[in-house]
Amino acid sequence: MSGVSLRKVEAADADMRLDRWFKRHFPDLGHGKLEKLLRTGQIRVNGGRVKASDRVNTGDEIRVPPLGEAPAAAPKAPKPPSGKVDEIAEVLKKAVIHRDAEVIVLNKPAGLAVQGGSGLDDGHLDAALDALKFGAEERPRLVHRLDKDTSGVLVLARNRAAAAFLAKAFKARDATKTYWALVVGMPKPARGKIDLALAKEGPQGQEKMRAVLERSEDDEAKRAVTYYAVAEHAGGKVAFLAMRPLTGRTHQLRAHAAFLGTPIVGDGKYGGAEAFLSGGVSRKLHLHARSIDIAHPAGGRLQVAAPLPAHMAESFRLLGFSEHAAKDIFADLDE
Repeated sequence: MSGVSLRKVEAADADMRLDRWFKRHFPDLGHGKLEKLLRTGQIRVNGGRVKASDRVNTGDEIRVPPLGEAPAAAPKAPKPPSGKVDEIAEVLKKAVIHRDAEVIVLNKPAGLAVQGGSGLDDGHLDAALDALKFGAEERPRLVHRLDKDTSGVLVLARNRAAAAFLAKAFKARDATKTYWALVVGMPKPARGKIDLALAKEGPQGQEKMRAVLERSEDDEAKRAVTYYAVAEHAGGKVAFLAMRPLTGRTHQLRAHAAFLGTPIVGDGKYGGAEAFLSGGVSRKLHLHARSIDIAHPAGGRLQVAAPLPAHMAESFRLLGFSEHAAKDIFADLDE
């Protein structure tokens, strides 16, 4: 490739890390050279300097400098899908909880990464989306993400137009997402709003969000807002928490729960050893994307709820919690 070009981010790439965007569109560009181009300001987004870990949004304009010629290499045969992709494909087919001409909604299993990363190869959801075409010409597209260990509602667009529409809805915050979590301890107050900026720290693949109480002009922290309400608790030692994020920062709910002094059960990253319970409660992360209400590409609203994963359902049984306790818990919420 020669000469500077400007590339606009399409809906299918919305909320993707910049380094992954380059890996998808310029696979011959090595990570070391990418970092150098970023450090020297030769790669920019919307005219500003950026980092490899920054995320791009639909319509963003990426300045791509001359990248030079890729080294000559013998043609490679297409890499056949691994058995891992086939296994994930079967899991995804069983995870479909809604399907129409424009949209597919999955109840994503806990422990399944949405996109690839260091050491994941093709062991992630995105690698197996061809299995969800269901006769359509286009491959389903991711329009938002969930953490690897978070289960629940994940929306896929079945065509480019639907992807653009849904990406716009997410960007405009025309999507109401409700999460359920079990937390260690009892939040005080039992109902409230967390307005706490978060900044990312740590190397790629090991990122952790840091709470920022006072933001300075040069601070890279981003505002993060979450409403929460306790549905039930067991003697103040464990609580069933409903959470509604207004923003979508990395690990937002996990970091906000830890800030309250009540880390999510199973979240050793933010809660340490205190995040794990005895008495037969699973050590898996107890965070579930319970439901979503979002504008539908064909008109009206898409409203879908995902059943609890097995480990959380069992923990609810052990603790005597009822899913009905969270019914209409945010009905009077004034955003």
